[in-house]
Amino acid sequence: MAAPPKLTPTITVFRGFPEKGCYTWSPFVTKLEARLRFGNICYHVEAGSPPKGPRGKIPYITLEHNGQSQSMSDSTLIAKSFISSGHLEDLNGRLSPVEKAQDLSLKALLEDKLYFYQGHERWVMNYYTMRSKILGNTPWPVQVIVGNIIYNKNVRNQQGQGTGSFSTEEIATFRQEIWESVNGLLSAAQAQHRDREGPFWVWSGDAPTEADAVVFGFVVSGLVCGAAPGTKQIVNSYPALVEYARRIHEKYFPDYQL
Repeated sequence: MAAPPKLTPTITVFRGFPEKGCYTWSPFVTKLEARLRFGNICYHVEAGSPPKGPRGKIPYITLEHNGQSQSMSDSTLIAKSFISSGHLEDLNGRLSPVEKAQDLSLKALLEDKLYFYQGHERWVMNYYTMRSKILGNTPWPVQVIVGNIIYNKNVRNQQGQGTGSFSTEEIATFRQEIWESVNGLLSAAQAQHRDREGPFWVWSGDAPTEADAVVFGFVVSGLVCGAAPGTKQIVNSYPALVEYARRIHEKYFPDYQL
């Protein structure tokens, strides 16, 4: 007798923003959505909020399966769980040990370095724009109180992580250097795929790696975040970055606003 088909759970991604049919300001939300779409996983989106997530942050998901509900948080751990359960392919399974280390290094550069540099731009340099977006649906007195809590938390985190010890000019230089390096990778990949239709990938291969979901998430976040004008200007100044995002958008996110 044939084994019964594996049932895919109903997945809801909580993005922290009420809008639908568009990208959010969070690179990690877009990273998770891209990872799911690379694997043809269907999902729904809702706003949710960080305090409701298992780890107190966005994004998080719920899975409804056989009458049971499960919540999961952290974009990387969610993807790992889906790979372990067989619902997602391990995009790095075909890579050599050296290639896996390179992929992990690129992810860390963006998630553990660039994230904090851009957090400084958003929450310190453009605080009021960020507050009005994140807390726009809350009453004004609550915006002020909660906004100050979030601001102080970000400042403490940046001090502990190290970003807060640098000047605004130094952080801007670090941010520029990272984007310049990413542009170098994507320019080389684009050159190898110039005569082909569809997406090109960060390591110039024929399929994405785990790093591509991260790179796409950060490029898109840089393009759409209104509280990061410096980053938006940098990303728009590199045609390879914009073309990389556009091609992935057209194949995997045709239902989203460009």
